[in-house]
Amino acid sequence: MTDRHPVFNVLFLCTGNSARSILAEAILNRRGAGRFRAFSAGSFPTGEVNRYAIELLRELDFPTDGLRSKNWSEFARPDAPELDFVLTVCDRAARESCPVWPGRPASGHWGVPDPAAEGGDEAHRRAAFRDAFRLLEARIVRLIDLPLESMDEQRTRACLAAIGEGKPIDVGS
Repeated sequence: MTDRHPVFNVLFLCTGNSARSILAEAILNRRGAGRFRAFSAGSFPTGEVNRYAIELLRELDFPTDGLRSKNWSEFARPDAPELDFVLTVCDRAARESCPVWPGRPASGHWGVPDPAAEGGDEAHRRAAFRDAFRLLEARIVRLIDLPLESMDEQRTRACLAAIGEGKPIDVGS
């Protein structure tokens, strides 16, 4: 899909950029290290990363340095990394008008229930974050397993959609 650089840049979007997109960024940066570089942002960032997201990542021994809630406009600037993929992880962000991303990255929607919106006691909230983490990780593993270097744009977009919908992937021939 790309021959401009050896690493695929992926931006995960969510409205608040405090939980789901942060988890996805951390997961892909670990699981896809060397082949992928992940970022996250939000249309209306909260300005801080949800404490349950940080606690879970630390519990799982993921690095948390550098994780921050930021506006997606940072990635529409001329000096931003050129993106290969833009993936929304919340339904609200998927319905919003996104900036024009330099380089025409492939996009997809991977809706995940918002763990930050969960009420209840501490155990229930932590469980919601673990559930979101597991769902994101499963999707990210499917992305990592794709033979992206040999896929055309149309097939790549179809595979991103299939991952988000939990459907089988057809990488074609």
